[in-house]
Amino acid sequence: MRSETMPAGYPAVQDYLYGLKTVGPKFGIDRMRLFAAALGHPERAVPCIHVAGTNGKGSVSAMLESILRASGRRAGLYTSPHLVRLGERVQVDRTMLSETEIGAYARELRPIAERLASEGEADDHPSFFEFMTGMAFLQFARQNCGASVIEVGLGGRLDATNVVDPEVAIITSIGLDHCEFLGDTLERIAGEKAGIIKPGRPLVIGRVPEAADRTIRAFAAAQGVRVVSVREEFGDDVERYPRTNLEGDYQRWNAATASLAARLLPADWRVTDRAIEDGLRRVDWAGRWQRVSIGGRPAVLDASHNPEGAGVLETNLARWVEETGRAPVAITGALGAMRAKPLLEVLCRHVHVLHLAVPHQARACSYAELESFIPASFRGRVVRSTVEDLFPAPGVCTAGGPGDSLLVTGSIYLLGEVLARLEPQRGSGEGRLQDF
Repeated sequence: MRSETMPAGYPAVQDYLYGLKTVGPKFGIDRMRLFAAALGHPERAVPCIHVAGTNGKGSVSAMLESILRASGRRAGLYTSPHLVRLGERVQVDRTMLSETEIGAYARELRPIAERLASEGEADDHPSFFEFMTGMAFLQFARQNCGASVIEVGLGGRLDATNVVDPEVAIITSIGLDHCEFLGDTLERIAGEKAGIIKPGRPLVIGRVPEAADRTIRAFAAAQGVRVVSVREEFGDDVERYPRTNLEGDYQRWNAATASLAARLLPADWRVTDRAIEDGLRRVDWAGRWQRVSIGGRPAVLDASHNPEGAGVLETNLARWVEETGRAPVAITGALGAMRAKPLLEVLCRHVHVLHLAVPHQARACSYAELESFIPASFRGRVVRSTVEDLFPAPGVCTAGGPGDSLLVTGSIYLLGEVLARLEPQRGSGEGRLQDF
C-alpha cells in the first residue's frame, strides 16, 4: 500500500473524524440512508459483494478483492478497523485513501452532515463510521471501480454498510462477540448478521454452528434466497479446500468461502477458475498469523480478539510450538473480559513468558483485569509492559532472549500500535485538535 507524508492540517481532520465517535447511537440504518441520499447515492454506482461474520470477514474480503483484481477489474475494498492509518479502511486496487484525500473528503462532507442535522433532528448527523462509509462509496464511484468488497462493521442488519444491494452476500462465521449489541446466543447473533440478506441475491455461509445455520437458512428462505454452504460444498476435510498464501487451516476455510462467492458473481464479471486461484495465492492481509522477523528472531502477529479467534489461535500456536520445539514469548492485550479470558487461557497453555500490554483504547482491559484471567496453573513469568518499552525502535523488541520466538496477539488495536513502532513509515495517525 502506498502512503505519503502527512500534510499540514491533517491532524485536525483526524480529530474531527474521531470526534464523530461521540455522535449518539441511532439504531437502524435510516441515518445512513439519509446521508447516502445527500451524497447522491454513490453506493449504487459500483456493484459490490457484502461480507459479514464474527471472524474471517476481513480475510475473506481481502481474498475477494485479490480475485477481482486477478480478473482484471478495478477493485474497491472497505474494511474496519484499520491497523495503523485511517486510510487503510478505504482502498482502490490496494492503494489506501491518502491523507490528502481524507482531508478533502472531510471538508466536502462536513457541511452536508451538518445540514442533515440542522434540517432534521440533531442525531441525524452521521457518526464516524457512517462518515467513513460515505467516503468509501464516493471513492469507489469516483475512481471508476468495476466492483467493490464491503465488509460489515458490526453485526449486519443495523450496520451502516447495509444500504448496499450486493451481487452476493457472505456470512463467514458466527461466534459470541459484541453480545451487548447483537445478543447473547448464537441464534440472535446469526439473526443480526442475516440482516444483510437481500431478495434475489445469493448467500454464501462459511463455518457456522448448527444453531446459527438454521437461523440463517430460515431468514434466507423467507427472502427466497439461494444458500451455498462451504461445509456442504467441501465437507470437513480441510485438505480438500483451496490453498492460499495466508497461513492456517481457518484461512483455507476462508479461501473456500471466497471462492464459492466468486463463482456466484455475474457471468459478465468473467471471474475464471484461474483468477480465483491466482487471487487466493497473492492475497495480502496483515495481522492474521503473519510471520515476520524482529531483530533476527521469528515472530508472529495475529489478531485473535474474541473467543472463536482464541480457539483458532490455539490450533496454530500448538503447531508453531511443535515446529520450533520451544514455547514462545507472548505479548498480549484485549478489549473486554469476554475476549481476554479465553485468550489468556490459550496462551498460558503454550507460552513461557507473558507480557501484558494495555492498548490505548477506552475499552481495553487493565493489567489487573488481564492478570485475573491467568490460570493458577501457569508457571511462566508474567510481566506488565507497554508497547513503547517493548518496541523502543524499528526492528527491536526487548521481550525475551536471543533464542526466543515472539507472538503478538489479542486486540487488533494492540497489533496496530506494535506495527506503528516496528514500521514507523506507516505513520502514527495521531494529532492535536485545531481548526481546518
